[in-house]
Formats: sequence, C-alpha cells, structure tokens
Amino acid sequence: MNSESKLVIRKRAGEEGFKNFSIRVPNEIVNKLDEISQRANVSRNELISIMLDYAIEHCEIK
Repeated sequence: MNSESKLVIRKRAGEEGFKNFSIRVPNEIVNKLDEISQRANVSRNELISIMLDYAIEHCEIK
C-alpha cells in the first residue's frame, strides 16, 4: 500500500447530524477495530465513521 492510499486517523471535533444504525461484523474485525481505536486513541464508533468516509471517497464501481 503506498502512502497516498493510507488512511490517516485524526480525532474529529464534535459534529452533529449523525444517525445510528446497527451492523453485524465478524468478531475478528471487531477485535482489529478495537486494537486500532486504542492505538489511535479514538472510539470504535469514531474509527468506523472515519473508515467509512475514507471508503466512500475511494470507492470505484465497475
């Protein structure tokens, strides 16, 4: 993975306009998310939001 495609995790200031919803993910992914969130000092919820933002911006549909 080159440095341009890496996801940089930064804490976000308090934002409004969020919606709650549930998803089901394998335990292995939850464990990885927890590890990354602890290392980055952000909540799992905030990390998932950051990752979803990144994925949406870098998504290509063929």
